[in-house]
Amino acid sequence: MTTLPTPPETMPIAANDLAPIIASPKVKLRRRRILIDHPDPRSGEKLLAEAIGAVDRDALHGLLSQLVKASAVARKPDQGNLSFMVSMLKSIAPKDSLEAMLAAQMVGIHVASMRCACRLALTDDVPQQESLTRALTRLARTYAAQMEALSRHRSNGACAITVQNLSVQDGGKAVVGHFTQHASLIAAQPGLVDAVPA
Repeated sequence: MTTLPTPPETMPIAANDLAPIIASPKVKLRRRRILIDHPDPRSGEKLLAEAIGAVDRDALHGLLSQLVKASAVARKPDQGNLSFMVSMLKSIAPKDSLEAMLAAQMVGIHVASMRCACRLALTDDVPQQESLTRALTRLARTYAAQMEALSRHRSNGACAITVQNLSVQDGGKAVVGHFTQHASLIAAQPGLVDAVPA
């Protein structure tokens, strides 16, 4: 009889800094209840809340409850999916409530995309393939938009404007090289807006 080895505790496999993932506790499902696997329940809640960007206990349990529902397979919450979703949420490292909600949506959209891709790979029915292709395309676009929204939120909404073509007339001065200046800085400096081509 062949047995599979017991999987070790979650450990980072990449060389990047994943220490917060190890420090925060795991989430387990027991009889329709969410348990935070930590010797001290209060400390476990606090560590997990910090890791996923929840501001308080209600936010933490609200996000976890939503992830449990999104992890369902055949209408039953799935421990494997939930562990994956919580791990991905931790790796995004939300810094506030808005990032926590957006990161949870991103994880949910990713899981839905992969489910859709799996169904697409398993079907031979052309109308169903077309429907799944449209759904997968929408999910992928939504994910890309969410990535952009997270990036904008983290950069405080500053959009970079890069000037690629610039002509200098007689008597003018120019600096040559690759420069990027944020739109908020350009708007704050009178006279610069006129120099930037539309």
